[in-house]
Amino acid sequence: MSDRIWLQVTSGRGPAECQLAVAKLADVLEKEARKAGLACEVLDIVEGRERGAALSALLSLEGENARAFAERSRGSVLWICASPVRPGHKRKNWFVGVEVLSAPDTGTAELRIADVQVEAMRASGPGGQHVNKTESAVRATHKPTGLVATAREERSQAMNKKLALARLAAMLADGASAAAADAERDRWAQHDALERGRPVRTFDGPGFKERK
Repeated sequence: MSDRIWLQVTSGRGPAECQLAVAKLADVLEKEARKAGLACEVLDIVEGRERGAALSALLSLEGENARAFAERSRGSVLWICASPVRPGHKRKNWFVGVEVLSAPDTGTAELRIADVQVEAMRASGPGGQHVNKTESAVRATHKPTGLVATAREERSQAMNKKLALARLAAMLADGASAAAADAERDRWAQHDALERGRPVRTFDGPGFKERK
């Protein structure tokens, strides 16, 4: 079965080391996808503060069992490495998040951009003083059905817009109810709190070698 999905890699509100891990993991996933015979395209990269770092990356995967391939990395990914940007820093565990999304143009229900109202809003949720105070969060409302999807975890409004549309498309494809939309919105409001201690994949050292 040929699938077309999006794979989001994000540092959340993590420091520069997490942003380096995002760039390294995106590169690994791109190479693994092509080795698996999938078509892989980097749709967007939001550059981080350090050279070679990324706040987030969005990849498009297409081909047989693309979703099954992506699910292997879905969740929290751990990079164990002494900080390459803060020598002597005690912390060595850096977490990033990976999410699998339906591409906006897939599914049984067609998502017409003309039917969607997109609004910018101030990000809110966990994080206290570290929550993004600018209007980078996005709310996408499907006017014919009233379904609502939000994206607030990225610092880039353009990236959040893409994610919100992808989530809205997934809701339509699944025949989601208003209640399901509320649950989805609540789920992503908590996205900043990347799950610690239960990584689905672990990588070691400056070479980003996967631990088996």
